[in-house]
Amino acid sequence: MNRLTTLFFNSRHSVFLALLLLLGSQSLLAESKFRVVASIKPIHSILSGLMVGTEGPELLVDGDNQPFDYQMSASQQAGLAEANLVVWVGPELERFLIKPVAQVLQSGVRVVTLLDNPELKILPSRWSKGEDSTERDPFFWMDSRNILILVDELARALMDADNGRAHLYRRNRAQMLARVAELDRKLEYGYRGLKSGVGMAYYDTLQYFEQAYALKIRGVLAQSPKQPVDALSLLQNHAKLKEGYYACLLTERSMPMPELPLLTEGVDINVGTLDSFGAGMKAGPELYFELMEKNTDTIKSCLQYSGEPVQLAAEDQFQPETAKVGAKFMLIDHNGKLVTEKDMLGKFQLVYFGYTFCPDICPTSLQVMSLALDMLGERAALIKPYFITVDPERDNAQVMKNYVKYFNQDLVGLTGTKTMIDRVASGYKVKYENVIEEGGDPDLYIMDHSASVYLMAPNGEFITKFAHGISAKQMVDALNDYLPK
Repeated sequence: MNRLTTLFFNSRHSVFLALLLLLGSQSLLAESKFRVVASIKPIHSILSGLMVGTEGPELLVDGDNQPFDYQMSASQQAGLAEANLVVWVGPELERFLIKPVAQVLQSGVRVVTLLDNPELKILPSRWSKGEDSTERDPFFWMDSRNILILVDELARALMDADNGRAHLYRRNRAQMLARVAELDRKLEYGYRGLKSGVGMAYYDTLQYFEQAYALKIRGVLAQSPKQPVDALSLLQNHAKLKEGYYACLLTERSMPMPELPLLTEGVDINVGTLDSFGAGMKAGPELYFELMEKNTDTIKSCLQYSGEPVQLAAEDQFQPETAKVGAKFMLIDHNGKLVTEKDMLGKFQLVYFGYTFCPDICPTSLQVMSLALDMLGERAALIKPYFITVDPERDNAQVMKNYVKYFNQDLVGLTGTKTMIDRVASGYKVKYENVIEEGGDPDLYIMDHSASVYLMAPNGEFITKFAHGISAKQMVDALNDYLPK
């Protein structure tokens, strides 16, 4: 072999080795791929938004399917076992995942069961039987405020499981929160001025939507495709439809409805088709937003019986509401109970924002508020006092419980996730920020915050606010001007 032949051979040998090394490294990358599996499209959509810039999540219930009778393929079952993180709603919705989830848990796969998350607002099923029933309504994503919380929760799960790319998840979290917050505002104001009638739903998918956006659904035929329709209920609801008791019937795109012909026989009614699983939509980060906007347009058009699409509120329709004080929220009280803005209705409310590590302003304001209630005597029963922390990192429910007992027996301490605290504070126009003294311990920060006490009416409307420094006597005199004589 001459020198030229030898050089050519060695050169080709080097290229061959390089190719082997490249293929080997690609194989190692494939083996180390971070795999996230989501059960249904709405959850997959939120994960997709959080995982932009990565390989993205895998979806189980794909296409025009729904989870109630879904069966996984062999490849999906294998992929589930190889996943790093599995996110599903829970056994009330995806019964096909109960055994596989139990199996992968035993093998060390991280599993997030969303119905078990205490941060989310999870409603009991309206079909629960008996006081001891623990069945939950699984359609929590139909309330966009739950998605604000879910973005936080899933971002945290991704960062814990894949810490090397935490910067990506953190960036995507901020972008997703901004988009969901905008959607939530549109939905909140989208029903204003709507002359809607009373609706009926074939399947019970709208309980969260009803509560969040004051939707008038007064009849539901069936819980889900897994439960047979009661014959008596079918006859009664058919009669109500025929008599014009309902203005609209809402069906579901991906769920079988064998009794629909009998239910609507001889009935002239507007019918709207919901797509609560996004079955007819392309999976990905846009799906959740498309799902909520499409379903909202469907509901509004159906209830108005106009047959024409009704768009969500435009940006300029809700921007002028900047003068409004108050907000929709879901927080946790000092006893660990979920509290929303609706739970505060019925009494006048004194609302103060502060934090338990506050050195002087907060204790003074709470003491003035407490003393004013004592001075009111029996009339204090017309008022409920609330203390909302602006420091949820340190002020958990137990800390709040130990703190509020020093001021007034009726004082309710409220805490929650940072996202929800930001939301309620923004609604009340409360400003606050974390301040660390130069060269000081980062754990010993203080919170610079607004210090007014808000007075809200029993219907939730803002009345006035009392500036810091007011005396208890001055507060009592002002309260007497607003309380019923």
